[in-house]
Amino acid sequence: MTAQAPLTLTIDIYSDVMCPWCLIGYGQLTKALGELEGEIAAEIRWRPFELNPDMAAGGEEQEAHLQRKYRRSAQEGAGIRAQMKAIAEAAGVSLAYEGGGDAPPAMMWNTRDCHKLLTFALEHAGPSVQTALKLALFRAHFNERRNLSDHAVLLNIAADVGLHREAAKAALADPELEARVVAEEAQAWDLNISGVPAMIVANKFLIPGAQAPEVYVNALRRVAEKIRA
Repeated sequence: MTAQAPLTLTIDIYSDVMCPWCLIGYGQLTKALGELEGEIAAEIRWRPFELNPDMAAGGEEQEAHLQRKYRRSAQEGAGIRAQMKAIAEAAGVSLAYEGGGDAPPAMMWNTRDCHKLLTFALEHAGPSVQTALKLALFRAHFNERRNLSDHAVLLNIAADVGLHREAAKAALADPELEARVVAEEAQAWDLNISGVPAMIVANKFLIPGAQAPEVYVNALRRVAEKIRA
């Protein structure tokens, strides 16, 4: 009996670069896909979702922002950060500052331009380069604490993953590209996505939140069974 060829599923991940659970969810998904190697493969595409679309250009200190937004104390925040750090390590990703010297303040930034670059990368370079850009943006935010609303920072990151610097610069200034980003964000709400990460598998099946690897394994197998039936 001939072995069944691996099934490739599209996975559209609605996500924001500021979201630690989005990085954790990707780490968990990567572990799941490792378990499914030879059975199920994935084409991952990143879709825009701004957690703070009205964030000012100067950003906001992270803990002050979270205390204000979620009405939590500094002690509660410290407990949540410790929990997330442990979960991230188990997922094979890092939320820790890894730069030299004293860590600069952890900040929240406006991410509209990040999403414009990610949309540009998908359209002009494909899913693998877009994922490389997304991971580079995660690293710049969580591990290097760089200002992701600064065009010079974004263009350096884009060039580092192989995108043409001048084309990326033009993308940041393109109002039509921004309109597409806004339209995709509106589509997320139409799909009842109100938090991230949220994954749409095969353009149809929703997996909300950052799940454990075994949850992704089981969900992807169920989707594959439906498609093959």
